[in-house]
Amino acid sequence: MSKPRLEMIAETRAKLIAAARHAFGTVGYAESSMDDFTAGAGLTRGALYHHFGDKKGLLQAVIQELDAEMTARLNKVSAKAPSLWQGFVDEYTAYIEMALEPEIQRIVFRDGPAVLGDMSQWPNANGCIAALRKSLAELKADGTIIDVDEEATARLLNGASIHAAMWIANSDDPQSTSIQAVGGFRALLEQLRVRAN
Repeated sequence: MSKPRLEMIAETRAKLIAAARHAFGTVGYAESSMDDFTAGAGLTRGALYHHFGDKKGLLQAVIQELDAEMTARLNKVSAKAPSLWQGFVDEYTAYIEMALEPEIQRIVFRDGPAVLGDMSQWPNANGCIAALRKSLAELKADGTIIDVDEEATARLLNGASIHAAMWIANSDDPQSTSIQAVGGFRALLEQLRVRAN
């Protein structure tokens, strides 16, 4: 019995994304070819063009998959924290530290911006900023942070965390750069906290 059409489409997409993710993660976007993806998935170039348009479209799909995985991991990090504030800090520093992971480093923080442009303009950026805005509103409401403009602060923190991760990803010494970046970001966040008189 043959598989339903939607299931076959989903399988084809998943095979191409998996093959591209492997190629992008190991040899990088520039060095990988559409033939790598199609051969690795046992499919034709026509399937790639049909589902993703081109190599750039396939990179966007791979980044969307990675982004969803990163978000799920970050949600677990913040959920384990003993307080809303600690969850906020842990989540954003964990995001920055993900730039040390080879696959994320290469695909999301090096090749992604080089090919797709400014990360703050990617389709998922608005969701990140909305989540940040919500967290800031909750922290303000419970008296943890000072009265800040939530939209402006969310955008500034989003930009700072992206820039910190890209700094790590493109560093000659990612480990020591990560220590610097996380330390600086934590110090920045501390300035938002309400000081006891």
